[in-house]
Amino acid sequence: MAESSITEDPWALKVLAAVAELGPQRYYDPVITSEVVKNDLVSLIRASQKLQEKVGIETSEARHDRRNIIGAIRGYSEMLLEDSEALPSAVRAHLLQILAAAKTEPTSTPQSPTKTPSVTLLPSDEPGVILAVDDLPENRELVSRLLQKTGHTVISAESGEEALELLDTMGVDVVLLDLVMPGIGGAEVLKRLKEDERLRATPVVMISGQQDMDQIVGCIEAGADDYLLKPFNPVLLQARISAGIERKRWHDREELYREQLERREQFIRATFGRYLSDDIVDEILERPEGLELGGDLREVTIMMSDIRGFTTLVEHLPPQQVVTLLNRYLGRMTEIILEFGGTIDEFLGDAVLAVFGAPRRNDDDPDRAVRCALAMQDAMADINAANIADDLPEVEMAIALNTGSVVAGNIGSERRSKYGFVGHAMNVTSRIEDVADSREILISQTTYEKLDGDYQFGDSRALSVKGIEEELKVYAVLGENQ
Repeated sequence: MAESSITEDPWALKVLAAVAELGPQRYYDPVITSEVVKNDLVSLIRASQKLQEKVGIETSEARHDRRNIIGAIRGYSEMLLEDSEALPSAVRAHLLQILAAAKTEPTSTPQSPTKTPSVTLLPSDEPGVILAVDDLPENRELVSRLLQKTGHTVISAESGEEALELLDTMGVDVVLLDLVMPGIGGAEVLKRLKEDERLRATPVVMISGQQDMDQIVGCIEAGADDYLLKPFNPVLLQARISAGIERKRWHDREELYREQLERREQFIRATFGRYLSDDIVDEILERPEGLELGGDLREVTIMMSDIRGFTTLVEHLPPQQVVTLLNRYLGRMTEIILEFGGTIDEFLGDAVLAVFGAPRRNDDDPDRAVRCALAMQDAMADINAANIADDLPEVEMAIALNTGSVVAGNIGSERRSKYGFVGHAMNVTSRIEDVADSREILISQTTYEKLDGDYQFGDSRALSVKGIEEELKVYAVLGENQ
């Protein structure tokens, strides 16, 4: 006979013999008035009948079922003994015999008898929603009643298919999952659960009557949080449930915190994204200390652009049309500047002040600035076409670029500040922009020397401008060589 037959069939026969001592007439003893007790006695007998059918069958499923059913018999015996005041003394005595038989698993090697400690289950500190999945109705009922006593809400499923449907529609804190079931078995349910991004954090405790170490290891590797053998100790089950709920609560709190951070970030982006470049918003999100007043020395390429003769063009236009014209122009310029990685410092009426190189620096910031200026001038044709269609005047723009050192940071007071730039290079850029002609892009000598790209230039010229002692050499950018 196989090893399992040596160890399990005598165990099952011993349990059956103990149950038989009850005698059928005792289930309906008129002394027993509690319907719950009567129903539990009937369920115990029905479980023993199922056990009888499994004796002598040597398959892994049958061995699992024997242990499963013995666990149910043990569970009903324990619950009935808790209500011992409603039982005749003879019934109590027989239940103790059944419980002793169910708790003592025979082995092929004689072992010293062990005493199972008596432990009272305490209410759970943090009750949860438990999904109990088992094809044996007696086990589902036992688990439900056991866990409900400690404050948990228990949902039952008799198959893997039903379990997956329930998991798809409701929140569960812990899954108690029988390994061997008809149809979709516990291993497949576990696999699908862990593949689902919404469910993979749900703790799973596998329960099985199969003492197969490879199978236990396989379930743990597949994502199971724990593994209990049937018949399980109720106290140990409660401990596993409590640990699972604790893990689920920590995960839920982490997810909530992450969602709050995401909402905060979205709020900041939505609030400030209309006024600041993405780089500045990123700086705020990544380095909250960056909101403090002060700054650091940076080499940047500064851009200043301006619509030529704007005041004269709009002096006879209604305010609504002026706003339409400005928003169309500034909106398109903003898109282009941000596309090339520039940071918009501010709008000054019809003028735009932008910087390349702060708060994020790129090795090709001067080239980015030049290519950006060329794209901005190219976009003026579309802007003017839209203006003509709306009976608005055509506009022309001049752009100046200069590379130099500035202090970049938060400027102002603790109550009100802005990310901005201070330094001589800003004044130089402004003076170059003052002398730039319509449709012209003028760059300083310092920007010219930093360029790596291949561009077309007009003749250089020297400028003597108010407020700057040194003579400025500038170049007109005509285009980019392909």
